[in-house]
Amino acid sequence: MSNPSTGTSSKSKVGSSQPSETSFKRKRGVFQKDLQHMMYGFGDDANPLPETVALVEDIVVEYVTDLAHKAQDIGSKRGKLSVEDFLYLIRKDLPKLNRCTELLSMQEELKQARKAFEVDEEKLATLE
Repeated sequence: MSNPSTGTSSKSKVGSSQPSETSFKRKRGVFQKDLQHMMYGFGDDANPLPETVALVEDIVVEYVTDLAHKAQDIGSKRGKLSVEDFLYLIRKDLPKLNRCTELLSMQEELKQARKAFEVDEEKLATLE
């Protein structure tokens, strides 16, 4: 029934600069269990209301998405996205910055430990 000459075809929406609303749809409840445990760890009830968990999930997803888009904007100036782009964005929030640097250093330590473990396994295999 739609007439392509009216300009309201679905193909005209695909090429527009604004993303369609369906491209932003996501599964809800993906982080529900994790958020319930985190909320309990921060003093909430062991079984918080589903509405509360859904609200916290929406806030967290919106924050992370916004942070990722900002980091992508910063990284696009150099041509690539890196960890430093995220650290730059949270540089004024010292608790987050300290936690991120701590986690990054732990990740590096684990990577080195795995590498050392793999080398030890290879040596044991050649000795046997």
